[in-house]
Amino acid sequence: MADQDSIKKAKDFGFDHPMKKRSFHVKGMDDVDWGMKTRLSKIFDPVSSHTVMLAFDHGYIMGPTQGLERMDLAIPPLQDYADVLMATRGALRTCIRPDHNKAIALRCSAGSSVLKEDMSKEIIGVNIEDAIRMNATCMAIQAFIGSEHECQSIENIIRTVDAGNRYGIPTLGVVAVGKEMERTTKYFSLATRMLAEFGVQIVKVYYCDNFEEVTAACPVPIVIAGGKKVPEQKALEITYQALQKGAAGVDMGRNVFQADNPVAMIQSIRKVVHEKFTGTEAFEFYRDLSSR
Repeated sequence: MADQDSIKKAKDFGFDHPMKKRSFHVKGMDDVDWGMKTRLSKIFDPVSSHTVMLAFDHGYIMGPTQGLERMDLAIPPLQDYADVLMATRGALRTCIRPDHNKAIALRCSAGSSVLKEDMSKEIIGVNIEDAIRMNATCMAIQAFIGSEHECQSIENIIRTVDAGNRYGIPTLGVVAVGKEMERTTKYFSLATRMLAEFGVQIVKVYYCDNFEEVTAACPVPIVIAGGKKVPEQKALEITYQALQKGAAGVDMGRNVFQADNPVAMIQSIRKVVHEKFTGTEAFEFYRDLSSR
C-alpha cells in the first residue's frame, strides 16, 4: 500500500517527448484489436486525430434543459457537423434517424436525478447486448473519483471495460465533478490516470489550469467536456487552448445548443478541432456565419 507521506509531487512530464503513435493515429491504441481500431477511427478523424462530440445526454439526470426541450428538433440540424453523437439509448431510438451514419457514444451509466443531493451512486444502466444492438461506437460511463461511492463507480468502469473488450467496443470514462470534488489539476490528473489504468480507451474531463500536465500523464486520448454555458468566444478559446495542451477533441453540449446560433457554433468548433483555427479565428468565422 502506498504511503501518502512518501509520495513525491509529479514534475517530469516529458513535454518535449509526446507519446509516440507507432502505426495508429489514436494515442495509446497501437496494440488494441482491429474491431476496436475501426470504432476508434470513426470517433477520431484519421487525418487530424481529433474529434468533435455533440453531447445531449443531459436529460438522464436533468430532464428537459434549455435548448433540448425537443431533441427531435434540436439535434438533426447539428448532427452533420459532429463526428460523434453522445446520447442515451432512449434519445437515440426516439429522436435520431438510424441512417445518420455518425459514431455513437452511448450513455451506459444511470443514476439519481439532480433532485438528489448525492448523484454519485450510479449503476450500469445499459448492458453490453443492448450496446451491440444500438451499434454503439463506444460506451460512456461516469466516474465519481473521490466520492463516497467511488468504489461503485470503479466497478461500473471495470465491468464495462471488460464487456467492451470482449466485443471490441471502447469505453469512454467520464470524470464527474460533484459538490465535494475539486476542479483542480491535481484532482483531474488523478482521476484521468486512474481511468486509463483501469482500461478505458478514452477519457472525458473538464479543462483546467496546467492542463498539459493532465494530458501528458494520461496514456489514452482526453476529450474535454464543454460544461456550463459560457460566451461563444470563450468556449472557442477554451477549445483552442485545450487542443494546444494535448486534448484530442471536445464534447460540447450546452455551449452548442444554447448558443445564439447553434449551427454556426458547431461549425466553428470544427474549424478549431480539425482545421487548426485559433479561438479568435473561429469566433470571427462564427460571427460571419451568424450575420448571413
